[in-house]
Amino acid sequence: MTTDTNYHIPVLLKESVDGLALRQDAVVVDATFGGGGHSSYILSQLSSKGFLYAFDQDIDAVPNALKASNFKLIEANFKYLKNHLLSEGITQVDAILADIGVSSHQFDAEQRGFSFRADAPLDMRMNQRSGRTAANLLNEASEDELLRVFNTYADLHNVFRLVQALLNQRAIRAFATTDDLTSVAKRLAPKNKEHKYIAQVFQALRIEVNDEIGALRKLLLDATDLLKKGGRISVISYHSIEDRLVKNYFKKGDFEGKETKDFFGNLIRPFSEVSRHPIVPNDFEIEQNNRARSAKLRIAERI
Repeated sequence: MTTDTNYHIPVLLKESVDGLALRQDAVVVDATFGGGGHSSYILSQLSSKGFLYAFDQDIDAVPNALKASNFKLIEANFKYLKNHLLSEGITQVDAILADIGVSSHQFDAEQRGFSFRADAPLDMRMNQRSGRTAANLLNEASEDELLRVFNTYADLHNVFRLVQALLNQRAIRAFATTDDLTSVAKRLAPKNKEHKYIAQVFQALRIEVNDEIGALRKLLLDATDLLKKGGRISVISYHSIEDRLVKNYFKKGDFEGKETKDFFGNLIRPFSEVSRHPIVPNDFEIEQNNRARSAKLRIAERI
């Protein structure tokens, strides 16, 4: 069984899968299939009595599907995970793994518009078959919507100026390519921090276009319903917005980190943390795969 490491190099592979403490007959979900790296390792831990359901909304991932009788790739966003599993007759699972964010392939495929390294259509959709593109968003969103996107999903100190520049630019010519956006962002970037600034602008648009935070919230809520008692979930995230949501939900049972207690003062929450602190890649993994440098893995067990 082979996986496409050119498509995506799996991050924190052993840590995320071993942390699930899988039985050989487990029913498992890989919510973010990609190149199949995590799925392949999960399957190596299962017997023929176990089963792995994998999800990916990107049609580019479909050719990577693993050839195994106890594997099925479902072409869908993981925010619809619960409904698709129900259609398969599955109401409970033993484990869920999710490697949140953009795959290496999506960054490297210049025509997808995720990166500003080359001029390309300003798309950024993980699901190329539906939804509005980043260009649509920039050309059609109201001033308030753009302010919300960049204030929420980027750590920028001049969001108002950025939004005004974007509005002025689209009044002259509609956004169509990555270079159109880069040229505006570059003018507003702090000196010697152009790359970081532009990356933040692209990140904010990508998160909004793909409803990444909404999908993550839905995944965690669905995991609460789907996981058997004692079942585990591994979530790998790459920026603080995602990690904060996961941390709060695992620790407090609430996305905002608010505590709810029962009559006896016990914290009401669906999960207990397997480790109190996130697991991060070691120096060797970062050296082999620079994109792993910001990864944080959190593992929790259904109470």
